[in-house]
Amino acid sequence: MNTWNIIIEGFNKADITKHESIFSLGNGAMGMRANFEEDYTGDTLQGSYIGGVYYPDKTRVGWWKNGYPEYFAKVLNAPSWIGLHIKINGELLDLNTCLEVKNFRRQLNMKEGWYERSFTAMLPNQQEIQVKVLRFLSLRYDELGALRYEITPLTTDATIEIESYLDSGIKNSDANWDERFWNTLEISSEDNFATILAETKKTGFKVHTFMQNQLFIDNKTLNISPKENKKENYIGLQYELTAKKNQTFRIEKYGGYSRSNDYSTLTKSKTLSKSIALFDSLLENQREDWAHIWKTSDIVIEGDEKAQQGIRFNIFQLNQTYSGKYAHLNIGPKGFTGEKYGGSTYWDTEAYCLPFYMATKGAEVARNLLMYRYNQLDKAIENAEKLGFTGGAALYPMVTMNGEECHNEWEITFEEIHRNGAIAFAIYNYTRYTGDESYLKDYGIEVLIAIARFWAQRVSFSEEKQKYVILGVTGPNEYENNINNNFYTNYLASWCLRYAAEQVITLQKEGITKEETQQWLHIAQNIYFPYSEKYGVYLQQDGFLDKDLKPVSAIPAGERPLNQHWSWDRILRSPYIKQADTLQGFYFFEDHFTKEELQRHYEFYEPFTVHESSLSPCVHSVLASALGKTDEAYTLYLRTARLDLDDYNKEVHEGLHITSMAGTWLSIVEGFAGMRVKNGKLHFTPRLPKHWKSLSFKVIFQGEIKEIKL
Repeated sequence: MNTWNIIIEGFNKADITKHESIFSLGNGAMGMRANFEEDYTGDTLQGSYIGGVYYPDKTRVGWWKNGYPEYFAKVLNAPSWIGLHIKINGELLDLNTCLEVKNFRRQLNMKEGWYERSFTAMLPNQQEIQVKVLRFLSLRYDELGALRYEITPLTTDATIEIESYLDSGIKNSDANWDERFWNTLEISSEDNFATILAETKKTGFKVHTFMQNQLFIDNKTLNISPKENKKENYIGLQYELTAKKNQTFRIEKYGGYSRSNDYSTLTKSKTLSKSIALFDSLLENQREDWAHIWKTSDIVIEGDEKAQQGIRFNIFQLNQTYSGKYAHLNIGPKGFTGEKYGGSTYWDTEAYCLPFYMATKGAEVARNLLMYRYNQLDKAIENAEKLGFTGGAALYPMVTMNGEECHNEWEITFEEIHRNGAIAFAIYNYTRYTGDESYLKDYGIEVLIAIARFWAQRVSFSEEKQKYVILGVTGPNEYENNINNNFYTNYLASWCLRYAAEQVITLQKEGITKEETQQWLHIAQNIYFPYSEKYGVYLQQDGFLDKDLKPVSAIPAGERPLNQHWSWDRILRSPYIKQADTLQGFYFFEDHFTKEELQRHYEFYEPFTVHESSLSPCVHSVLASALGKTDEAYTLYLRTARLDLDDYNKEVHEGLHITSMAGTWLSIVEGFAGMRVKNGKLHFTPRLPKHWKSLSFKVIFQGEIKEIKL
């Protein structure tokens, strides 16, 4: 346990893919899993990724339905630049075939932003070597990464053959049709520098993958001219040298990706690489840049190392995933750590991530996240039109890269429409927190109008109930599909219509008739919310009480998680809730309800909640804190903070849960610290876990940095 470092010792082949995720690196523009630089023939998930570069993988379904997206956008596995083929006295270095691997250690230094790996290995030819590797992705130069690979022969003098290479012959493990997504256009090398120009199929993204090598023996520069090994999708630069016993050979490799057509970044990397001190200089820059990030984003917990390490890991990964520099990028559920979930953007951004970036990076970064949605408004209108909506109504996609819907599970694509409400709520949340009303006036109002027009058409008027109802939806709880009058969806729709109408009137927005805004208000005031007089709670949806209402505690432990043990039919008929649903509404609109109402709803729904979504524990933790259930809030906090570090769901090998990490921050700042915005000011109702000595953090509120210590 180390509060600034993640350290794992011991070589276990079964854990390799899991640790590739945990030790992932990113700089907001690109990222990579912690794959070995040298060959490894064991189980591994190779992965390097470039922000915004994607492929529209043709949808593969057995039964096509009208309205299905034609593709599922894949975050592409990009050409690899870290690779090294290494032979020691003719024997290939491969930890999967070594006779013995000892002193194996991985370290992720979160304070300074670098990853280190070291080990001692006995090769099949009885040669023992010691290896130490350090690498990072530069925050200062978006396109640049660096690695330092050191080899020390321990048995005898050794002939070291090393081939540093680039490889564009890669593919995604999640390809629908098992095809490759890149075309290699050009391959070239000059001295110790090489590049591959590749282009994505269909989307036409052109990317230069480059590398520059420098070689040393005991800190003395080696001037060795490499042999070129050029293949169809590959370029390798081969070096051969002799290292005496206990003498250290080192290669420093600089690489990355440039989408510049003028080669300026390539020229820059070649020029910089001529300086022997380049690696150390870049590493010092890295320390400075991470120190700047931690200045406003760190959370300090005294008295609980497990909780402290967990929150720092979450904050570190969030900052690796999104820097806020670019309005065309967003925060994918796996970030740069894996391929699962494909598309870049889910409703997670608005519901969970926006508050973190708003409070730790400031209004400009948060505004970029909102501009992302404004810039895709036309596509959201097109998405709605495909489903039969008219008049400028917009349905934002559940999953997207460019604004088009690219998720093809019908119960989510067509029915999980609550994402529209989360986007509207984010505009409101941004405005009240930052005090910046210009986004709402210049851009956000257009988004609100289009969303309101969607809700106005999506409701139906029930003659029997004499209320507006919303039929055939899936709420945040994806363990129920195609249900009617989901409370959370209905409440969001009502609020969105009211909020949009109020802003149109306040801003005196032209082009919107009084009749239209009055219709929005009429619908908002007359939407149906299912309610149980018996329990005194709003029902998650019509018919919820018809279920066999046995609590989660009645499920045998061996049958969890449900989605890996039960049929989907059984799950859909059960009362079990994947994540906060009705309670998500109470989280967003806490001030609309009394504390007594919150307590009734929490105590009714939490016993049915299996928390099998990574987005669930954090919301429940915040609500438990508000109710004074601090022990319960702490248990839920640890589950979200250490979800990946402790691999609660046994799925970390697929990548980290990046967006839920923002929920971990909410669990502390809105949960234990009780931070709220009321009447334009910050309010705190702290309820710290009893074993915490203190909690301190900073937030940027309305342009000023506030330091909070409890």
